[in-house]
Amino acid sequence: MKYLLLLLSTVAFAQQSQSVDFKSVTGQIRVNAKEKSVSGSVNYIVEVLQPIDTIKIDAQNMTFTNVELNQAQLLFENNEKQLLLIFPFQKGKYEISFNYLAQPKQALYFVGSEEKDNLQIWTQGQGRYTSNWFPSFDDVNEKLVFGLEVVVDEKYQVVSNGVLDSKITSEGLNHWKYQMKKPMSSYLLMLSIGKFDKHIEKSKSGIPLEYYIEPKDTANYETTYRYSTAMFNFLEKAIGVKYPWEVYRQIPVRDFLYAGMENTTATLFSSRYVVDAIGFEDRSYTNVNAHELAHQWFGDLITAQSGKHHWLQEGFATYYALLAERELYGDDYFYYKLYESAQQIKYASRTDSIPVLNAKASSLSFYQKGAWALFVLNESLGDKKFKKAICNYLKKYRYQTVETDDFFNEIKKTADFDTTDFSKVWLESTTFNTSQANDLLLSNKMIKTLFEVEKLKKNPLIDKEKFFVEVLQSNVYFEVKIAVVNQLRNEKFEAKKALLQLALATNNVQVRQAVASSLSKIPEEFRKAYETLLNDESYQTQELALYYLWNNFPEKRVAYLEESKDWIGFNDYNLKTLWLSLALSTQEYDIDKSVLITELINYSSINYEATTRQNALEKLLAFKLLNDQVLENLVNATTHHMWQFSKFGRDNIRLLLKNPEMVVSFQRILPNLNEKEQFQLNRLLLELKP
Repeated sequence: MKYLLLLLSTVAFAQQSQSVDFKSVTGQIRVNAKEKSVSGSVNYIVEVLQPIDTIKIDAQNMTFTNVELNQAQLLFENNEKQLLLIFPFQKGKYEISFNYLAQPKQALYFVGSEEKDNLQIWTQGQGRYTSNWFPSFDDVNEKLVFGLEVVVDEKYQVVSNGVLDSKITSEGLNHWKYQMKKPMSSYLLMLSIGKFDKHIEKSKSGIPLEYYIEPKDTANYETTYRYSTAMFNFLEKAIGVKYPWEVYRQIPVRDFLYAGMENTTATLFSSRYVVDAIGFEDRSYTNVNAHELAHQWFGDLITAQSGKHHWLQEGFATYYALLAERELYGDDYFYYKLYESAQQIKYASRTDSIPVLNAKASSLSFYQKGAWALFVLNESLGDKKFKKAICNYLKKYRYQTVETDDFFNEIKKTADFDTTDFSKVWLESTTFNTSQANDLLLSNKMIKTLFEVEKLKKNPLIDKEKFFVEVLQSNVYFEVKIAVVNQLRNEKFEAKKALLQLALATNNVQVRQAVASSLSKIPEEFRKAYETLLNDESYQTQELALYYLWNNFPEKRVAYLEESKDWIGFNDYNLKTLWLSLALSTQEYDIDKSVLITELINYSSINYEATTRQNALEKLLAFKLLNDQVLENLVNATTHHMWQFSKFGRDNIRLLLKNPEMVVSFQRILPNLNEKEQFQLNRLLLELKP
């Protein structure tokens, strides 16, 4: 039934779009953090192309007042999904205005609080629908020019789409007025409110590049935004079409739903990518940064008409991000990433029966297989013709929506190329063309060596040891050396000891990390060599090394804990939460355990981001450090807006409820919970009933 309703909705919108052209919209809004609501006034300029009796605007669970047409009262209906404007509209231009109030259940998120002086408010339109917080259009094909004025306390900064036209202070409030110059889809409308430092650079073409960061993270500005301006300059040149907007901004926000989101002129990204110099080695923002920037052309300037053609956004952004990284990190990096994604696609194709050109295709298909299709196309046409086709495609369809055939038509105008056969192989087939992919990959010398290593997987170690020594001592790309280390996992220690020592001697952070993760059981004779991993400039390596050393050598636990007691790790406190759980589980460690328990439990509370909370809860659960506060924090996780974290909470509560004693414990804390928490826990308790 839901598919029928979706079809009817799509048909209804198509009928409206033929009769009505929404030109522009301006809104003046206020966001109430205490009520978690948004209210304001909205003004649409509309051109009616042919007579129609009802105009619809998507609006989820909103209330409306002062609905007017050309400043006269207008009859309307509100079905809680749409605002229906009822009038015998004739051809011509109209002004539609109204006031609204919404308490969004999604798409507008409140993180932190004013009381704790860490409030952030941000939006996520794609997949969530902007119409939850701003009356707009869920269908991507309706593009219009947006202008947004946001009124907030003067202590906060506001970022929205387009140019900042004005910022006026009055009675402790700031009025931030942003204006787009060109049309865009509603799902790309954004809002970010919080406290940030702003750094401004300029691209070679003169575009202002604004990089935001929370004041507490100022020391990590350079490492977070490393290569940002260089990648902007590269993509403008590589794509061949000037950046299509007047400004570009990037803002990290806490508890963001995804890695990043390419809102027009302003990318929001997860604060987990705010890293220091050590964190950069394991968790660089570079790829996400380039991917979201590429979307400013592929997705924002031109937008796929429907989910079937989603690869025109994600495949293109993935491919151009990879080209940007190639510029930074070289050909070996580029070809290894292609090899890696090819392996993932081939493995997934065993069960994935949906091709790229399908609205229900997997992310792997849209992103990685889409990028592979473009790589094949680029190699087939050559750089010059490929770039020309891309330029023509972007220029012809700018500020419009597109289908795959629109792109193919520009290919055919540029080169004698069979797009029909190409589409059948790369976009309409569920299999992966391994033969063609390997031919392209093998043009890279490193890949040839990697293939040689992979061919030896089933061979006895004695037959390949000499070759492995040569690889580890060579200057070949580090991923090949990691492939060698991975083949040693199931070998007896004495047989692989020398090779592991060579791997450590490479002094490559990633290769050494592979050694750390491959050796959960550490022989005494290798202890000192393994202990050197504790000093690597990698928070992931340090986490692995500390845990495995603590687990393997009980007699040295106190020494390891003393060495690592000041570790923090990433901004999700991965090393600190591990240290606390290990210290609490080390009976002979002479320290006030009650203080440590309080600290670890605090990391699992609402005072921290979801990633930190999950890190802490994982440790508390693993080491069975459970009390009522831990259980309450776990229940609270089930109410979080990040589905991964809420699922983590539900899954672990289900496991705990298999123990009758824990059922009693959860029932005991039930009265202490708020309404949302009680609802979630009661649902889980009801699952116990036969």
